[in-house]
Amino acid sequence: MSSNSNISVGLLGLGTVGSGVINLIENHQEELVHELGCGVNVKGVLVRNLDKTRDVNINPEYLTTNPEDVLNNPEIDVVIEVMGGIEEARNHILKAFAAKKHVVTANKDLIALHGAELHQAASENKCDLLYEASVAGGIPILRGLSDGLVADKIQKVMGIVNGTTNYILTKMDDEGVPYDDALKEAQELGFAEADPTADVEGLDAARKMAILARLAFSTPVDLNDVEVSGISDLELTDFQYGKKLGFTMKLIGIANFDNNQVEVSVQPVFLKSDHPLANVKNEYNAVYVNGEAVGETMFYGPGAGSLPTATAVMSDVVSVIKNKLLGVNGHRFTKPRFEKVLKKPENRYGQFYFRLHVKDEVGAFTTISSLFNQLNISFERILQAPIKPENRNELAEVIVVTHETSLDKFKKVLEDLQNVEVVEEVKSYFRIEGDVE
Repeated sequence: MSSNSNISVGLLGLGTVGSGVINLIENHQEELVHELGCGVNVKGVLVRNLDKTRDVNINPEYLTTNPEDVLNNPEIDVVIEVMGGIEEARNHILKAFAAKKHVVTANKDLIALHGAELHQAASENKCDLLYEASVAGGIPILRGLSDGLVADKIQKVMGIVNGTTNYILTKMDDEGVPYDDALKEAQELGFAEADPTADVEGLDAARKMAILARLAFSTPVDLNDVEVSGISDLELTDFQYGKKLGFTMKLIGIANFDNNQVEVSVQPVFLKSDHPLANVKNEYNAVYVNGEAVGETMFYGPGAGSLPTATAVMSDVVSVIKNKLLGVNGHRFTKPRFEKVLKKPENRYGQFYFRLHVKDEVGAFTTISSLFNQLNISFERILQAPIKPENRNELAEVIVVTHETSLDKFKKVLEDLQNVEVVEEVKSYFRIEGDVE
């Protein structure tokens, strides 16, 4: 405990989120004292450059380029890791636990890859490890799952957990902006990085879904268990057909759990227009949760940004301090309840959309229909239009929306379509998520 009545914290990193944390501590001290009965002081901040100009009010004496000044400072009770990266951050956090310091982090990459190891180290040292800010910025989804819905049996977690891709898809869907232009606009506004790969290829969302599934289902889901596809190859043509069919395109993380079997994926999905997630636009995030007892609930809010993410960090800091004052640090970690059993394709179900380029000749559609019929896959909707200009060598564009079928049948019919002569090309295919049950 600090030498005075206040609790002291140290930061690893002083970028966007770290600056937000400093500002919240500085500007909300009265609220913190009211909630905790003591103040919160910043006593050390690890930075890469001491001479950099900063727009936060921090005593320069507390800035350091030596991590030991934070990790081994006896006055610091809580270490806040907001530096990003994986190995360096992991090593710092393990050292913090060895020094009996509690850790709050916003690092979803680290938690997705090394969460089990870090939880174990925290437990062995009777320390807290909290990471609300690692998923969906300012939305208290992890606390909602671990505390608010802890007595329920969660069956499904489904969400928009990446603001960059949601901004891009909103532009494409609402305004018909091509992908490359929408990405460039997102970069200019600061919603996308100069290298947007982790966002647009779905990896960022996959890391968050691994964390959510692990917590929601009490199952040791790894990042490698998440099936991932991104948005960089999407064409506006599919958005236009989606509108005709009453669908909206979103990059959706989906985690299902039933019969003690789990499936987790991140992929572009067509949502039916009355789904709660269909109207989540721009950089906002939302996570839809279906529980056996609670039914349907949805968490919505800003998915990133300095102060929203810092707010999530500080909620964890307050929890750690409350635990410290009560003498119950290090007791939150519980091992997964269920062994990990991944669902097989024959036990995974969904509706699917196909866009096909088909030779415009007699019997072509009968041939296609027979492929679906052989697998007992029925059609919900069919659209057909000639391809312009000049009908492109007498090809027709056919849109097929199936009724619910198993994933293995979907894969089989996809393979058959790519091998049948009348189908020139399978242009695209997407999963469809329907009305809320």
